[in-house]
Order: sequence, then C-alpha cells, then structure tokens
Amino acid sequence: MAKLRFHIRFPEEKIPEPIIYQIGHEYQVITSIRRADVRETTGWLDVEFCGETEEIERSIEGLREKGVSVDPIELNVVEHEQTHPCTMEFSEEQIQRYSRHIILPDVGGKGQKKIQQAKVLVIGAGGLGSPAALYLGAAGVGTLGLIDGDVVDLSNLQRQVLHTTPNVGVPKVESGQQLLAALNPDVHVQTYQEHISESNILDIIPEYDLILDGSDNFGTRFLVNDACFFAKRTLISGSIFRFEGQLATIKPHEGFPCYRCLYPEPPPAGLVPNCQEAGVLGVLAGTIGVLQANEAIKEILGLGESLAQHLLLYDALEMKFRRVGRPKDPRCPLCSAQPTITTLEEHHVSCSL
Repeated sequence: MAKLRFHIRFPEEKIPEPIIYQIGHEYQVITSIRRADVRETTGWLDVEFCGETEEIERSIEGLREKGVSVDPIELNVVEHEQTHPCTMEFSEEQIQRYSRHIILPDVGGKGQKKIQQAKVLVIGAGGLGSPAALYLGAAGVGTLGLIDGDVVDLSNLQRQVLHTTPNVGVPKVESGQQLLAALNPDVHVQTYQEHISESNILDIIPEYDLILDGSDNFGTRFLVNDACFFAKRTLISGSIFRFEGQLATIKPHEGFPCYRCLYPEPPPAGLVPNCQEAGVLGVLAGTIGVLQANEAIKEILGLGESLAQHLLLYDALEMKFRRVGRPKDPRCPLCSAQPTITTLEEHHVSCSL
C-alpha cells in the first residue's frame, strides 16, 4: 500500500462539475473550482489518496488525460496494507447511489464509509420510526434495527409511511423490512417483533452505536433513557402530540444531561390524554422523525452542533422552531453524582401514536 499527497489543478477554461475519482480503493471528491477562485488563488488543491502504488499511478494518468494538472509532493509506502485505515471499497452502483453524500466536502468517501459501518436501533416502527428509518436506510446505514410488537392498522397509515395498505395486519417490523429492502438493499435490517421492555432492552441496545426512540408512551421513553445511560449509548429522543413536537440528543455518558434531568419522573397515569382521543397531525410525525435521522447522521459523522444540551421544540401551526437550554440537573435521580435510580424501572403510561 502507498499513500500519496499531491496537488491538482483544473485548467481555467475547462472547469468541470464535481467529479468523483477512484484512486486505488478510496473514493475522494474533487469539488468544482469557480473561475474567480482560480484567478484569485493558485488554483491548486492539496489532496491525499491511498491505494496500491501501480493503481495510484494509473489513476494519476487518468486525471492528466482529463486535462487536470497533477503535482506529486509526497509518497509514503505503508507496510501493513491489510490494516490501512483509509482502504475502502465501493461498487459502481454505490458510488452512484451515494454520490450526493460523497461530493459533500464534510462527508466524502470516508464519511460515507462511517455511515455504512454504523449500527442504529429504531425503537418503534410507527409515526416517528417510519420516516427516521426510511432516511437512515436511504443514507446507507449499514445495520438498522427495528423493534416493534404491533401489526399495521389502517389508522396508522395517516402518518406511518413505512407501511402500505396491502400490509394492514402484517407485523410492523416485517412491513418495514420489506420497504427498506426495496429502498436500499445495502442495508441489513435486523427485526425484533416484540415490545421493548425491562427484560430485553439491555440485551438489544449494546449491539448498536446509536438508539433512536420513536416510542409512543412515557414509560418506554424513561425505560430507554435509563437503559441507554447504563449501556453508555447515545439516544436521540423524539415525541409528538397534536400539533407540537420535541427532539433531544441524550448522552450523559459524555457528561451531558439525560432525559430525567429535564423530566425526573413520568406523569401520573391518566394525566396525559390518550392520543387516540387527542389526535396528532400526520405530517408532524414526518418532521420530527426526519430530524431524528438528521441528528443520527450528524452523530455518526461527528458534524455540526449536537442537541445534547438543548431541547428543540416545534409548533407546526405557527411554523416555529425554538431551541431551549437543557442543563444537567445536579440532583438528577439517574445521572447525578448520588443517583437514586440504579436499576431499570418500567412505568406504564400509555399514549398510542
């Protein structure tokens, strides 16, 4: 294996659209250079590629044939090629499928490989889990877990876009697996046809890097928060009610507040109206679910500002987003220095979405 750093420059009269070049096993992106940029600067880009030396040489010749100037500045031979960190393989179909990710300077081939290596568990294949799973699957998340013990009901289809009319009566995880397989066969979908509970949660979530909670009741939200705390897993929690939604990223294992720092205990049974009676705007589920997927991708790639210290509030009627601070509670019953909760507890406060 070899690693080559070199400068490239496009001829000013022939500035191409963004192009993906394969150098050995790594795909990198050379972004467009505007004519103004070329005049104001030298027009050279500093690029690093990895691969077999002969493959790099052939690729450089290919670049030159396209009119690209190539100026090698450093060549290093890597002795242990099997463990070289920048080796990555994409098929031609994958290059085309993920091209809009790969041409993003902050993602590139390395970022897409991170997405493909990620394991994300979606709790609940309903209103929030449906759009979240679809966009994570489309993004190419390598392993996507779906856990839900319900079957598809006709009343679900107003907002649960992972399911279709022919699948009414089919287990939600089976229905979701079918659609995700059709959307992106690259994704391995692991299904759990059961409700998340105190008895199974700590056997499931350690297998995943990220947990997305799209559950439909307060009891499960608190259970998932507590389990993620004990398993040291990042949790992206979303919830919806009528015309309003909430979103937060929770990772107390990195020193940030947990869900109980904001809500120490679930509300008493009967205090919160049942959503079958109160109703929920269907597209609201899509908005919050997609935002959960967005936060998951950011966590996978290490990009942007996390919601780990904030709560995002959304009002669909006013079309307003509001981000409020979510400080760590020094008296939190779970993540404080002197916790009162040291084992999992299940609470049963139903609100079916």
